Amino acid sequence: MATNKMIIPVIVGIVIIGSAVAAISMDQGSDTMEVEDTVNKEVKPLEETLPEIEEKIKEIEDINFENEYSPKPREWMTSGPFQVDRKEYVLGEKIFIRASGLSYDEKGQVAILRPLNSSHYSVYLTIPFDGAEKPSFNYYVEPQLTKTRGFCTAEDFIGDWRVVFRGTDYPNLEFSITEEILPGEEEDYQPVC
Repeated sequence: MATNKMIIPVIVGIVIIGSAVAAISMDQGSDTMEVEDTVNKEVKPLEETLPEIEEKIKEIEDINFENEYSPKPREWMTSGPFQVDRKEYVLGEKIFIRASGLSYDEKGQVAILRPLNSSHYSVYLTIPFDGAEKPSFNYYVEPQLTKTRGFCTAEDFIGDWRVVFRGTDYPNLEFSITEEILPGEEEDYQPVC
C-alpha cells in the first residue's frame, strides 16, 4: 500500500515533466523575435551644429573655467616642532596644523586666534598638547558659521589669524583667510544670524 502511494506521485511528476519538454521542443522555432543589433552601430554626429547649441557649450566651458580651483602649494611655516601648512586660505579650506618631535616635558596649548579688528584677536580654538603623552599630532581646523558661537557671516573669519603656542617660548605663526570661497562651499557661508 505504501508503494502505491509513492508510485502515483512519481508517475504524475514524469507526465508533467514530459509534457513540458514536449511543449518546449515544439515551440522552439515558432516564436522567434528579431532584435535590432545596436551594439555595432555608430552614433553619427550632426553635420551642422546649431548655433544655440554651440553658444550653450561655450557658456558651460566659460563657467567651468571660472570655477576651476586649485589650492595654493603648501608652504609649511614652522615654529619649533609646530607647523602650519599655508600662509593664505580661502573660506572653506581646512587649516592643517601639525606637531612633530615634542619634548617629553613640553606641555601647553596651541591657541588659534581669529581677528576682531586690525589690533585685537579672539580665541577661536585651543588644542592641548603634552609631549609626555603624545610627541606628535595632526589637526585640521575649518572655520564654520555657527549661530551658537556667534559666527554669523563670512566676514567673521576674513583677515589675519595668529597661532600662539601657550606654555612655550616658540614664536607665533600667522596666516590669513581671504574673502574668496572654495567652489561648492558658497552655501556654507550664507549668513546664519
